Amino acid sequence: MPVIKILPHAEYCPGGTEIEAPAGTSICEALLDNGIEIEHACEMSCACTTCHVIVREGFASLGEIDEVEEDLLDRAWGLEPNSRLSCQAILAQRDVTIEIPKYTINHAKEQH
Repeated sequence: MPVIKILPHAEYCPGGTEIEAPAGTSICEALLDNGIEIEHACEMSCACTTCHVIVREGFASLGEIDEVEEDLLDRAWGLEPNSRLSCQAILAQRDVTIEIPKYTINHAKEQH
């Protein structure tokens, strides 16, 4: 099973952590399943950018990015060349390291 290393984030994961998730799982699902309450205002339907993550290692191993995700990412806060929407980034067999950006475009948090 691939490992997701989450770099420290003051709110979601202050000390950073590592979690395991089966290949074929989205990064967002894996985070939520492991108690890391990343925002996902559109309920993982690829309609917002609140689950934006920056993939520091293992970017090429994730499922391909499609045009809809690329267009949405243009609106994400702190966009970088290795940014993905975690609801669309599907794990393969390689480990990945991610960073959750400090901010999102959301003005109010969703309560899931």
